[in-house]
Amino acid sequence: MENIGKYEVETFPMSRIATIDIGQVGLKKHHIKALIELDVTEARKLISEKKKRSEKVSFNSWLIKCISHAVEESIQIHGIRKGKKKVVIFDDIDISIVIEREIQGKKVPLPYVLRKTNEKSVSEICNEIRNGQKQPIDGEGDYILGEKKNDLLMKLYYTLPGFIRRLVWKHMIGSPFLTKQSMGTVMITSVGMVGKINGWVIPVSVHPLCFAVGSIVKKPGVIEDRIEIREYLYLTALVDHDVIDGAPAVRALAKLTRLIESRYGLT
Repeated sequence: MENIGKYEVETFPMSRIATIDIGQVGLKKHHIKALIELDVTEARKLISEKKKRSEKVSFNSWLIKCISHAVEESIQIHGIRKGKKKVVIFDDIDISIVIEREIQGKKVPLPYVLRKTNEKSVSEICNEIRNGQKQPIDGEGDYILGEKKNDLLMKLYYTLPGFIRRLVWKHMIGSPFLTKQSMGTVMITSVGMVGKINGWVIPVSVHPLCFAVGSIVKKPGVIEDRIEIREYLYLTALVDHDVIDGAPAVRALAKLTRLIESRYGLT
């Protein structure tokens, strides 16, 4: 063949297969999307001060705590449908996050489920995330962090044809209890924190509630009728319209906005 030029062929990471499946299944969810801009100037200052005092806190761990509290106050927002007429609403808030690790020389995002975040402090959440970042990866099939898994079933999953894998996902998200056990009820992805993007990241998710944490940018803001340079976080929320109406969903997200901008848990 002519005019091809130089190229190289790379091995497709097996961990990407699950990402592709989630994307295809997630597109069928009836998510309401909200693009939110949050002033995190004062919160960032307090977190920086706490770090100087060697307190165990990070922006992400604090944000997870804020989200946990907001969900706890509007618990229906993380409910999961059971059949056509029922919704299961769990007391515990299990949040799935993504931790980037290196496998076979490539950085790949791996899932980690933080259990009962509503009962944990910011420092406890921070410690758990750091432990997940340090967790050794045993082998090629080790694509889930934090909890014991059946390695044989995981390896089998990656060898199945695509239509069978999607049937597995359909079965999983059709069971609220299997969903919570496998991947929690809330998803937080922080891909926008890797590099500065002046805008929102729009994710695809199979979770009833998903947040995409974007970049933090400096821009003018009005504070007590004065224009100041502030730091704003771009945050995207996906809410399952099948389990909650628009009005209560907006009230829940407004509650989250107040928690974040009032520096909840930091003062």
